[in-house]
Amino acid sequence: MELTVYQVFAERARRQPDADFLCVEPVTAQAYDIPAGTLHFGEALARIENLSSRYVAAGYGHGHRAGLLLENRPDFFLHWFALNALGVGVVPINNDMRAAELSYLLEHSELCLAISLPDRIDDLRAAAVPGHMPVLLTPDHAGAMPGAPWPAPKADAPTTRDSECALLYTSGTTGRPKGCVLSNHYFLLAGEWYATIGGLCTLHEGTERMITPLPLTHMNAMAYSAMAMVMTGGCLVQLDRFHPGSWWDSVRASRATVAHYLGVMPAMLLGAPPSPKDREHGVRFGFGAGVDRRQQAVFEERFGFPLLEAWAMTETGAGAVVIANREPRHVGQSCFGRAEDTVQWRLVGEYGAVVATGEPGELWVRAAGADPKRGFFTEYLKDEAATAEAWEAGWFHTGDLVRADADGHLYFVDRKKNVIRRSGENISAVEVESVLAQHPRVASVAVAAAPDAVRGDEVLALIVRRDPQPDEDLDALAAQITQHALQQLAYYKAPGYVAFVDALPLTLSQKVQRSQTKTLAQTLPGQPNCIDTRAMKKRTT
Repeated sequence: MELTVYQVFAERARRQPDADFLCVEPVTAQAYDIPAGTLHFGEALARIENLSSRYVAAGYGHGHRAGLLLENRPDFFLHWFALNALGVGVVPINNDMRAAELSYLLEHSELCLAISLPDRIDDLRAAAVPGHMPVLLTPDHAGAMPGAPWPAPKADAPTTRDSECALLYTSGTTGRPKGCVLSNHYFLLAGEWYATIGGLCTLHEGTERMITPLPLTHMNAMAYSAMAMVMTGGCLVQLDRFHPGSWWDSVRASRATVAHYLGVMPAMLLGAPPSPKDREHGVRFGFGAGVDRRQQAVFEERFGFPLLEAWAMTETGAGAVVIANREPRHVGQSCFGRAEDTVQWRLVGEYGAVVATGEPGELWVRAAGADPKRGFFTEYLKDEAATAEAWEAGWFHTGDLVRADADGHLYFVDRKKNVIRRSGENISAVEVESVLAQHPRVASVAVAAAPDAVRGDEVLALIVRRDPQPDEDLDALAAQITQHALQQLAYYKAPGYVAFVDALPLTLSQKVQRSQTKTLAQTLPGQPNCIDTRAMKKRTT
């Protein structure tokens, strides 16, 4: 029985070496300046085993961690599987991260190795703090690998399904991002769930071609898409990112049969003029979350396939994933389906009581059976208190507000957590606040979500100025503050609006009153002293 991600991949590659594993379509090839084409399972396995032998010769092994700053490139999979064969956990690193974020990740994760794009090596070196400098390599490093800086912590223990496979960072609601430790079992169950869930989401052995623009730094692409194709012998079409103008060209060129999406994507695709080619594709269903309820039916009618809304979190994995893969799907009502018998759930009100049918409550989940944590994350790295709090009373507390109908269909209502969700990225308000507070002109700051018709949320910063000047150019000051954030944070976390206020709404204990801040953020865009800085937020190349 296969116990690791590598073993499952290797078994599949030996069974069907000539089958397509990874497709690089022309748009992604051009973006990455790599050849377009298809990598077969057998060819990929040969390259993975070559890499693995070089890593083991250099002393890397069970219990080490290695960062992967490789975007959505084929190299990500090759190095991930090669390291997984040795029991090395991988830490995907978002290429949009900047100095403050990289410093935290390098220190917190205790990487011993980082495989990075050449143009980010210097950034990683500069971000490393004393005592936490990993070995830095480019993905095409030739010759012998530099030796591991310390022995593998678990060198004497065999790699198992419980061994760490990956460490994924998710935005915290009250501070720094948390590192979710994910085992091999987590990834194998995700692939198994997708391969067997059936209904409108049925995957056929050896024939599927799954296209996704979602980042490999998130669990959707890394666990569900990748593992589903490995487990069913399908071909993964991993795009560099979502390009609305060339999306359908990529779908047709890759012969995609399944598409993964986030809510912002249908909105953008519907913005294009109708075309006779709108249904000229082979996609049978879309798998995703967050489609605008007003647009779901319109999209399905125009493009000819269902958008199957799903719910899961990095922490829950396949232990508690729900998808609207069977009728009735309640299209246009933010319904994400009924839970399978493998998932237990309850909706809980403010004081811990289960809410009535039709009333919103916080979603609590766990796996059915003897092990309620089966398929979930292992823990938050170095944070036992947060792990215990998340599992209080034996249920995982999701922080999402959900309602249920009498038949058990679940409907997403809102996010209870203090998280801004912009184009599928979860942004911690506290993390952004900590960076903005370092600017010399910021006396105090609070960050909240402002509405955005395309991206869902946009980051809005309420700022009390230090040493305010009566006739100050607020546009220029807002630009300075935003530029400061762009130098320290991923571009999408920087404020899209900077609202200058005389004082922040505070509680009696002088803490930021989050509910009032959220209410203000809904109305401030377009008002005097609220500067629109969205044009400054551009992805760096």
